[in-house]
Amino acid sequence: MGLYESVRAVTSASGDGPVDWDAVTRAAKSSTDPGSIDLSEAERAAYAADVRDARDRVREVGAIGFDLPETVEIQNRHHWIDANVVTFQRVMSFLEEQITLFPGTARVVNTGTMAVALSFLGNNVLGQYDPLLLAEGDDHALYFVHPNIQQVAAELAVDAERFRRWIAFHEVAHAAEFGAAPWLGDHLEEQMEETFAAIRDRQLARISVGELNTTMTAVEGYAELVMDRAFDDEYADLRAKVDARRRNRGPVASVVGRLLGLGMKRRQYERGKAFFEAVADARDVAFATRVWERPENLPSDEELDDPARWVARKTL
Repeated sequence: MGLYESVRAVTSASGDGPVDWDAVTRAAKSSTDPGSIDLSEAERAAYAADVRDARDRVREVGAIGFDLPETVEIQNRHHWIDANVVTFQRVMSFLEEQITLFPGTARVVNTGTMAVALSFLGNNVLGQYDPLLLAEGDDHALYFVHPNIQQVAAELAVDAERFRRWIAFHEVAHAAEFGAAPWLGDHLEEQMEETFAAIRDRQLARISVGELNTTMTAVEGYAELVMDRAFDDEYADLRAKVDARRRNRGPVASVVGRLLGLGMKRRQYERGKAFFEAVADARDVAFATRVWERPENLPSDEELDDPARWVARKTL
């Protein structure tokens, strides 16, 4: 494992496509410490209890009906890379059908770019609800990257068990969104297609304020609200420290984060949470859950900044 092996994997990229995905996987893993998932039976049972309790609390507080994914995994960083390289490949293959992927660059550069992205994310993702967009069938999955949860809990100087449980509430809230809104996956896929078309046509302004960004702001904001309002323990210190961590990444992480669009994702967290906090304060979490009843209930871009307009519209 190491930088040398990672570089060698990238520079040996081959094949007919713009990205050598086998080389991406090798390079990303070579530059990423997998971390340990040598958990005791009690620790594994605690993860399962966190997910079950989060399901019950989210159902109760949000007045929302949903089931958990059949696949719930405790992963190390290499497991996460394996799961997500498939997603990257699926999305990039679809994008390639719409536009020329990374025009004017070589396969090696494309492969290296994807490897850096997966390695960076593999070292930072704590948990993930995966609706498997653009995939055949309607499977979905829930992952927890145990080494990252342990590492970040230590960095933030917070109790690791409480932090793990809080993260479980966030990911289960995402499962609630997609479970309560069977239309949401198709809706996002349609918006992804429109966004790719906009990239093809160089309509960059449309992308920055497009419907995909608005929908993802609602998706992330609702999960941020519910992970706090449904959580059955103190969370104020966790919230303050996680928000500070998102804002204050180191210089290298900040540069990579900008290249991956994580600045936009942080804005989605913040803007979406502010919207849903205002709605829940004006009414309650169950009222905010109405957003998942039908696509027409999603807030508009303007309503995200004026929650009272959305509340008034849904009260009629």
